[in-house]
Amino acid sequence: MGFYLNSNNPVDSYIREYNSPYFVDKSILLGDLTDRISTSVNYICITRPRRFGKSVTANMISAYFSRNMRAKEVFDRLRISERPDYHDNCGQYDVISVSFNEVPERCREYGQYISRIERKLKKDLIRQFPEADIDPEDAVWDILRDINAGDGRNQFIFVLDEWDFIFHRDFITEEDKKDFLIFLSNLLKDKAYVALAYMTGILPISKYSSGSELNMFAEYTMASEEKYSESFGFTDQEVDELYARYLKNQPNPLVSREGLRDWYDGYHTKAGGRVYNPRSVVLSLVNNNLGNYWSSSGPYDEIYYYVSHNVAAVRDDLAQMTAGLAVPAHIQEYAAVSMNLTTKDEIFSAMVVYGFLSYEKGCVSIPNKELTDQFCRMLLKEPSLGYVHQLAAVSSRMLKAILAQDADTVAEIMEYAHNTESPLLHYNSESELTVLVSLVCLSARDTYRVEREDKAGIGYVDFIFYPETDHRADAIILELKVDHKADDALRQIKDRNYVLKFSGKLGKKPEYTGRVLGVGISYDRKTKKHTCKIEVLRDALH
Repeated sequence: MGFYLNSNNPVDSYIREYNSPYFVDKSILLGDLTDRISTSVNYICITRPRRFGKSVTANMISAYFSRNMRAKEVFDRLRISERPDYHDNCGQYDVISVSFNEVPERCREYGQYISRIERKLKKDLIRQFPEADIDPEDAVWDILRDINAGDGRNQFIFVLDEWDFIFHRDFITEEDKKDFLIFLSNLLKDKAYVALAYMTGILPISKYSSGSELNMFAEYTMASEEKYSESFGFTDQEVDELYARYLKNQPNPLVSREGLRDWYDGYHTKAGGRVYNPRSVVLSLVNNNLGNYWSSSGPYDEIYYYVSHNVAAVRDDLAQMTAGLAVPAHIQEYAAVSMNLTTKDEIFSAMVVYGFLSYEKGCVSIPNKELTDQFCRMLLKEPSLGYVHQLAAVSSRMLKAILAQDADTVAEIMEYAHNTESPLLHYNSESELTVLVSLVCLSARDTYRVEREDKAGIGYVDFIFYPETDHRADAIILELKVDHKADDALRQIKDRNYVLKFSGKLGKKPEYTGRVLGVGISYDRKTKKHTCKIEVLRDALH
């Protein structure tokens, strides 16, 4: 078996994936790909954010079709084996599998990078097809054409993972990018030896160049195409199945099903389906811990990288999204291509492409708690965000005041917020007040799960703060009112019995045993004054 041709690497990787405790069978995709082999629609490009299973799927495709049949016992147990043409396709093709994220040692320029790929692929072909009388000085595509020329039956399936990887490397110039597109075009376009070309990446290819180098590919993105949506990320049903497996295998389960939804759900397919971040779900179940498993993969994965292109344009929207609101935006996925981002829509488009924001029904939002934590850290860290940073900076003081039942200090902090340059402070509705409170309570997210408009009692409360690090700590129920008194807000908390949220399910002990504080905050648009009232709604349980 070769380095790229019928390679062991993707086969071994997929077998390891199958043997993992939280494997999900996505093999149904293979049937659709089989139907597209040697047709006019046999060029497929899947673009998704990082950590959405693109490489796992690429390894599955290589392992399934490749003549390297070491994974056949795995596929015999998967859903794809139920197809009548299963044995006609499993292990019946020469597969060229290239992961473009591999670079030569001490690589400093594009020539080194592409020469390594060409050299190793030629070596594979010469070894596998000695009868073809291959001239190693020929281009790879000429060699492949010669191999296919005999009877036309020597076709190849190409599985190209992370096609856009080098576009993020410091040593790649604009001219290098053009050369790479030409390389891919020469290798794949209008070639009789291509039975199927399957390519993955983050950046869309449809607008990448002014030419037509890769226009043979049908492109499937999360925001623009529903097809293949269930093949990437985890669906609700799949997470349900994984969670049942987790409860069976874990003697002391610390992860809740609701927690998985809060932390890792929030992405959407074009048709509105829910999608979970698969890597984070699996790690949380393996580690028996809900936590932030979002890891940076370089400068293109840093949230502030995008925001810094035009802080003024996006600052107010960031404040609203951090509060849990969706913001209208015109998303064009190709806006991330050049990274020359200037407008708000371009910045948000890039953040959707890289998975920092989700997009649904014309609006962008922060998908889940895992990403909200990343945004909150940025708001607390970056002074360039102006009033947003200023308000976030007082959030630790705000939490201490609430826990100390210091209503005067809470009102004082709200007055401070009002005196910033915030354009949110027109207070035309309670939603604007909600955004402000989210900012001045930002640090509470370190120890609390903060929910907006959560169902409680016989209505929906503006904010509930669930203590996460210590369930014996004080819980907080916070209600907002405009042109009403703080007493009115507190009365609503009592009348609608929001405290029932902390009573526990019927027949079970309450999960949260600390005090429950009721906080009413009001703003009078005539007097421009805030008032606050705090009461203990329930004493600590013993």
